[in-house]
Parts: sequence; structure tokens; C-alpha cells
Amino acid sequence: MPAATALNQLEHLIASTADTAGGSIVSIGRNGRGTGFVIAADRVLTSAHNLRDNTVAVTFADSRTEQATVHAVDADGDLVVLAVLTGEAAPLAFAATVPTLGAAVVALSRGGHRQRATLGFVSGLDHAFHGPRGRVVRGSIEHTAPLSRGSSGGPVFDASGAVVGINTHRVGDGFYLARSADDAMRARVADLLEGHSPQRRTLGVAVAPNHVARQLRHAVGLPERDGVLVRGLDDAGPAARAGLLVGDLVVRVGDRTVATIDDLQGALEAVTADTADIAVVRGNDDLTLRVDFTS
Repeated sequence: MPAATALNQLEHLIASTADTAGGSIVSIGRNGRGTGFVIAADRVLTSAHNLRDNTVAVTFADSRTEQATVHAVDADGDLVVLAVLTGEAAPLAFAATVPTLGAAVVALSRGGHRQRATLGFVSGLDHAFHGPRGRVVRGSIEHTAPLSRGSSGGPVFDASGAVVGINTHRVGDGFYLARSADDAMRARVADLLEGHSPQRRTLGVAVAPNHVARQLRHAVGLPERDGVLVRGLDDAGPAARAGLLVGDLVVRVGDRTVATIDDLQGALEAVTADTADIAVVRGNDDLTLRVDFTS
């Protein structure tokens, strides 16, 4: 294909995406700290880290500003659906499949209330990032479409004009992460549109990472063990009720070994019953405690 023809096709891709979807891209916050897009009538989807409160200003392509409220939020997954009058702005649709490595993508944003459209390519698959509360979000795509400040929460489109991801943050050297619009993410957005905010299991503990736990145990003459160290407890939380103490080392939840904070979060997500056995090391002693998540 002649270079001029290829460039013309890329120019058309950017222009057509901006023209078709631009009216559905919104600015989040009075100062345009983030971007979002219309996902259904009177519903806007954006990143949860763009929130500062339960209400937020949303500015549309026609410069109209409306006050939105939180319809449902998945803070750990960095997604929120806002309830706001969307007017004539058309909802955008997700792609049926995730993009392949090297696929061309277009990112649209309205950070600072100015629309931007940039071209890039998928440079990596199955990346992960930490959500606003530190929980790992897996399955992100890495791309090279340049993003300015205020672009997080905005959509990434494939060549057909369907949404394949939601921008999260830059990872440096011209690369950016977007939460992939895969089956799991589309299902989560569907739940949010129904008004269902997910409730994930928590132990009610503050923990120190593995390397800190090993250092502290070594400092007091205890053998080093992999695990996460309990450094604080919610007195009314499941862990405290089960008898965990500050200084305990959590090494297993259910049938999953715990060596890192990410392991702990993943193990808790895998718990489907109302109770779970948690293995801890207290000094030199190995204990198993039963945690009840119901009260």
C-alpha cells in the first residue's frame, strides 16, 4: 500500500471517530480533571479515581454543564457510572472482542473541556494496574495514543469505532494503560448500570508487604516467612472478631497461599462462602483461625 494511501486512511480513522463519537465525550469536574463518555441514556461512565465526592460537574460537547450524582461505583475496579441528563448525546458501544497486538486505536478526551483525538497502536496486552484503593485491576491494554492531563476515564476506539478500553494513566516513555473492555469489564459495567455497586470481602486489617514483614521478623530474631504482616485492626472487623492480632503474619486464606498484598486481595476475592479459614504465623506458632464475613 502506498504511504500516502495509508496516511489518508489513518487521517480518516481519526476524523471519523472524532466526528461520530465526539458528541458523547464529556469532561469530568469543574476544571476538567478527567474524561468520561455516555454509556446509556442519562448515564456517563468514567474512572472512579476522577471522583472527589458523590456529586461532580459534567460538561458536554455543547458546553452544557450538569451536576451528576453517583449511580453506582466499583472503586476497586476504578469504574463509576454517573447519573446525569445526557440530552441528545448518543451512548457509545463496546467492541465485541479485545484488540490484538499492533491494532490501531484512537483515544478521545475532553480534559480541560477541550476535545482531543489521538492515534496510537496497541503495544501490550494483559497488563495490570492498582485501582484507587490499591487493589490490582488486571487485563489492561497498553497503547501509544498520546494522552494529555485530564484524559483518564476517556474511551479508546478500534478501527470500527467501538470502545475497546477506558484510559487510566500513563506508564511512561509514551505508553498508556487502558482498562480493556473485555467480557469481565462489560459485565461489571452492566451491573453498575443496574445500580449495583460491588461489595468485596475485606478482613478489616492494615497490612505491611512481604519484604517489611521479613525484615521485622528478622529484627526480633524470628525466622523469615513469606506473608503479609498485620499492622492494624478494625476492632469491629472480621479479622479482629476471629482473633487475629497485630503482628500476625497471614500466610494463607482458604486454599490460597498468601505471600504479597496482591495475593491477599486475590484470595479474598476467591472466597465464596460466608466463612474462611485463615492460616497465620504468630511468633513461631502456626495457627488457623475461622473468619466470618457475615456480621
